[in-house]
Amino acid sequence: MFKFLKNVSREMKKVSWPKGKELTSYTVVVISTVVFMAVFFGLIDLGISELLNLFF
Repeated sequence: MFKFLKNVSREMKKVSWPKGKELTSYTVVVISTVVFMAVFFGLIDLGISELLNLFF
């Protein structure tokens, strides 16, 4: 177990972490994509629901 944790620690030191500006831009991209997809699928769901209400 300790060998595993030591190896994990060693590998984590090799990781290239994003800088503050990169992190901010990545965060904005992820949040805007999630919001866009939520609105898109919400509108699709609303449209399908209304279409089904017209038929039934």
